Amino acid sequence: MWCLLRTICLVHIFGSISCSIFEPLPRNPEANMNINEIISYWGYEYEEYEVVTEDGYILPIYRIPHGKNKSSHLVPKPVVYLQHGWTLSASIWLANPPNSSLGFIMADAGFDVWMGNSRGNTYARKHMYLDPHSKKFWAFSYDYHIKYDLPATIDFIVNKTGQKQIYYVGHSQGTLLAFGAFSTNPQLAQKIKLSFLLAPVATVKYVSGVIPAIRFLGTTLTKILFGEKDIFSSSDAKYFVEFLCQRKTAGTACNNVLTLLFGYDPKNLNESRLDVYTGQAPAGTSVQTLLHYAQGVRTGLFQAYDWGSAFLNMLHYNQRTPPPYKVKDMKVPTAMWSGGKDFLADPIDVRHLEANISNLIYHKKIADYNHLDFVIGLNARNEVFDEIVAFINEDLSS
Repeated sequence: MWCLLRTICLVHIFGSISCSIFEPLPRNPEANMNINEIISYWGYEYEEYEVVTEDGYILPIYRIPHGKNKSSHLVPKPVVYLQHGWTLSASIWLANPPNSSLGFIMADAGFDVWMGNSRGNTYARKHMYLDPHSKKFWAFSYDYHIKYDLPATIDFIVNKTGQKQIYYVGHSQGTLLAFGAFSTNPQLAQKIKLSFLLAPVATVKYVSGVIPAIRFLGTTLTKILFGEKDIFSSSDAKYFVEFLCQRKTAGTACNNVLTLLFGYDPKNLNESRLDVYTGQAPAGTSVQTLLHYAQGVRTGLFQAYDWGSAFLNMLHYNQRTPPPYKVKDMKVPTAMWSGGKDFLADPIDVRHLEANISNLIYHKKIADYNHLDFVIGLNARNEVFDEIVAFINEDLSS
């Protein structure tokens, strides 16, 4: 009898613990929505367009032409373009409710908001003639975002809106693309009035956390482990993470895992939104882009992709080594925000970057910020977003 009672008690105790751990949190309605559905859900109007790059990739871009106050929606508005980071998509600018998502905040502030997608993410897997399941489709690194994606997108927006200049906001890889494109393409740079860069990245020599391990894999082992197509795309693993992160107790564990990847600032993550974040990210990229970042970690240089031999580099660049991107050649007025606990835009790398920006008008260092705080942090509006809006309004009134 005592053995039976003890067994019943143990089952009850462990059952209670299990229920506590695996009891699901309430799901947010946007958890499994696409970008258009998220915008509509919050009561905003949107437009969707497809941009075709010079090399045939088809990139969807999204527009929120005005805020909920439609009284002046026919008046030409300042145009703002938002460029997401590595393995993310345009949805990152809409991942929180309207009062804390930059895309909605800028629309309500009276701006014409555009959000783009880099080739290879969940939303940008179409091509004029390449099969997305083929290796050729995935044979790109961030050089191609710089050379083709960003110019095609910005040119489309400028032509569509009739504005000669627009405002640019980039996060993470979105800042790297700005440094690369605006330093090598002066005609494109002239179309940018001000650039606002969040968690700025160029060199990645001092990245920390788990990411630096990629430097030790090498090209051959990386391709053996991950193949030669996409990586960090939707998969069974992603659905498992969504399931795990949507449990009451496990949500805190997920938060701690994110700190290993992006830096330690767990208090600034809204754990009640984890289902939305994991539903939208990661959104995928190419294995070759991963190799390009691994190259940057090993060399400490911001340069084009190394094709692996002097011969192949000669074919691509007419020189034996990959050419560098020269940040000093970017003349666009630039404001940036960096984090003291950011593993991917390490303060040492940012300090070196800061010294090379020719037209830096503002740099705010937020001591406790990690890499994701700049787009989904609980206090990102107060620390970052409102300042961007103020910069634009001041520029418009000058």
